[in-house]
Amino acid sequence: MSLTVGTGELVALLGPSGSGKTTLLRIIAGLEEPDSESGPIRFHDEDVADRSVAARQVGFVFQHYALFRHMSVFENVAFGLRVRPRRLRPSRTSIQRRVLRLLKLVQLETFAHRYPHPLSGGQRQRVALARALAIEPKVLLLDEPFGALDAKVRKELRQWLRRLHEDLHIPSVFVTHDQDEALELADRVVVMNEGRIEQIGTPDEVFHHPATEFVTTFLGQVNFFRGRVENGKLHFAALTWDAPEHAHAPAQPVRVAVRPHDLEVTTCRNGAPCFSARVERVHSAGPKVRLDLLAETGERLRVELSPARDRASRIAPGSPVFVTPRDVKVFPDS
Repeated sequence: MSLTVGTGELVALLGPSGSGKTTLLRIIAGLEEPDSESGPIRFHDEDVADRSVAARQVGFVFQHYALFRHMSVFENVAFGLRVRPRRLRPSRTSIQRRVLRLLKLVQLETFAHRYPHPLSGGQRQRVALARALAIEPKVLLLDEPFGALDAKVRKELRQWLRRLHEDLHIPSVFVTHDQDEALELADRVVVMNEGRIEQIGTPDEVFHHPATEFVTTFLGQVNFFRGRVENGKLHFAALTWDAPEHAHAPAQPVRVAVRPHDLEVTTCRNGAPCFSARVERVHSAGPKVRLDLLAETGERLRVELSPARDRASRIAPGSPVFVTPRDVKVFPDS
């Protein structure tokens, strides 16, 4: 694979377990050896593939913090500086100044002399981040940095890390399998599958313009229909759509993907092309109202509506409804 991370860019490696995200991160750090046929690993145009972990000057933040329990918060952050060779080691005063500045940056200056075990998960992760930043890394790598935290703390730390990154401007790569996390935090998202890059793009590009069926299904829920393209027309779910991009392609079966929020539901026909369905269940808790439908063609569908739209429609379980897709993605039925 080939991947470039720009100066000051925050890039997410997103994919299911086993897709190679952490392996790639560890290769960048020098903790894993790449295949012998691999190309260079460049930091600011310098090939570092043959350099040791220490020589690469990488900051690495692990999912489970990896803090030293017998050291105070201050000593944990100072560790990377104290173990440097004597000729490269900052003075005691310089180390103290840098560590206190970092603890203030991560909002833990009052915790300098405490030990890690009584701290909360979010506080420990901030200590781990300060330790990674203490060595003034050329690249910051984060491996599922919020994976061990509960949902509320995870959401707060996401926003905090985004603000911190904008201040520091260090090229950063973080691994996650959480789609919301990648789409909210990253400047660009690298979607990985089975050791390959499926797509690289901004959060908007990979979500709204997925390059493959895998990207479509991995980034959020999706409804699938079996269909066919023929003579520039797409046929699915008793509907026929113009498909000029397939005008010169041979007739073939396809899979049609539609996201839940791209299905419009009405209780009576409104003149738009539609197919009929029956409501099986209504989930009204939360910011979206979710409908489970059984289409006349046999597909089970999930639809998302705003609460106001649901109240206006007065849709109840058992109701017959009419469904109109607003946007579709078409993939070969292999």
